[in-house]
Amino acid sequence: MDAMRPGPKSEARIVTVEDGSARSRFDEIATEEPLEIRLVLAGESRTVAITMRTPGNDFELVAGFLHNEGVAANRTEIRNLSYCVDRDVDEEQRYNIVNVELARSAWPQIERLERHFLTTSACGVCGKASIDQLKLRAIEPLGDGPALDPAIVTALPDRLRAAQGVFASTGGLHAAALFAKDGSLLALREDVGRHNAVDKLVGWALMGDKLPLRERILMVSGRTSFEIVQKALVAGIAAVCAVSAPSSLAVAVAREFGMTLIGFVRGPSFNVYAGENRLAGETPASR
Repeated sequence: MDAMRPGPKSEARIVTVEDGSARSRFDEIATEEPLEIRLVLAGESRTVAITMRTPGNDFELVAGFLHNEGVAANRTEIRNLSYCVDRDVDEEQRYNIVNVELARSAWPQIERLERHFLTTSACGVCGKASIDQLKLRAIEPLGDGPALDPAIVTALPDRLRAAQGVFASTGGLHAAALFAKDGSLLALREDVGRHNAVDKLVGWALMGDKLPLRERILMVSGRTSFEIVQKALVAGIAAVCAVSAPSSLAVAVAREFGMTLIGFVRGPSFNVYAGENRLAGETPASR
């Protein structure tokens, strides 16, 4: 790996205090650095987004982000992804800039991206869209999707945690994972931002011609915000599970578009906030 290329983990000197005694040592922490996304068309370059992320799977992150925003519906609309090697770019920053060469003859509508997408890893772009705006993009309600076995749902958090390599050494990353309906892990991505982890997964699927993900289950660490549910919806994911709670707008979007939204998956129990019809077996609504 290039010595200037940032990795997902960094080393920091810390002081540990235990039982009143202090000692100095080194510890591994999750890396957080900016990523600038530039669209390139006919020799012209425009910056459309800057997000704070954990380095790694950057091209997937960019592809997933552009798919969610309607810039790239499929892999053929992205001609090339590359890090910036312009002479005027500091060597330490060249791996924090991704150039996206578009396979089209005219610029997409990027004014909204340029206006809204100076983002952070903490919460994404809060309130940037609404259910009505999703409808205006002609996003259709989800189809049948996978039938969900409750026993498999309750097993997902442990399977997600077991696959989190960087979290195991840093304790500071969120994760998003795609599972088949039988509970087998298909892909997992980590990042300091929950929404970034989902973008990386969607980008992986986009570049591998695996979209839409209608028969897959998305499992995320932490809570489910509007933005995570929105990204899942655009990718065609009909079932989203999380170890914590959803927001009110996440629930509203899930109900409006026919998504199954599950929270507080802990131990043998979980809460279903929308789409309980996909659960195998008897549910209160079916009695």
